[in-house]
Amino acid sequence: MDKTYPSADAAIADMTDGITLMAGGFGLCGNPENLITAIARKEIKDLHIISNNCGIDGVGLGVLLDAGQVRKMTSSYVGENKTFERLYLSGELEVELVPQGTLAERIRAGGAGIGGFYTPTGYGTPVADGKEVRQIDGRWYVLELPLRAPFSIVKAHRGDTHGNLVYRRTANNFNQAIATAGAITIAEVEELVPAGELDPDQIHTPGIYVDRVVLGRDYRKPIEFRTTRPSQI
Repeated sequence: MDKTYPSADAAIADMTDGITLMAGGFGLCGNPENLITAIARKEIKDLHIISNNCGIDGVGLGVLLDAGQVRKMTSSYVGENKTFERLYLSGELEVELVPQGTLAERIRAGGAGIGGFYTPTGYGTPVADGKEVRQIDGRWYVLELPLRAPFSIVKAHRGDTHGNLVYRRTANNFNQAIATAGAITIAEVEELVPAGELDPDQIHTPGIYVDRVVLGRDYRKPIEFRTTRPSQI
């Protein structure tokens, strides 16, 4: 089945205001830049975004935050996004802060069809407020529920027309788990190849999880913090 779409705009055409959206990426690494830009262009509002963070001001998911399109973030890290920080502290942005490992496992559980899991992370802190707790082998655990969304957007290095995806190094980050947890998963890829051309042993996300594929263009791939050593010359 050919799952390719002619453009990012076509791939997100049925997204509407008020949806919950999962987005891959970590900081500025592995962001689905073309799909984010298409969502900004469509001016979809009142979004609840589930993602590790919200990029930085004007970059990555920060594009949507700056445009006032985000109502709530479920994240583990405010990061370097000053707009995120300001809106959160002023109460204008609803934020559910989740420990990073717990966030990753909640997304993985959502994709795997797991009803919940117990973790010691967060016990005795505000993270556990209102949640079921249980003692197992003398240690207290918090019940965490899975995360799913009507739409997931991810970015891969290579993909084929059937939706099989290969990520490049650390750009895998949350993309692989998020690709499994959306009712409709849309992937943008840097290189699109015919079905059968990818080595099956190298595929990170099988096409069964991916509903739409679009070839991305004009990637910026900005670096959040450039760290170099002083020249020895």
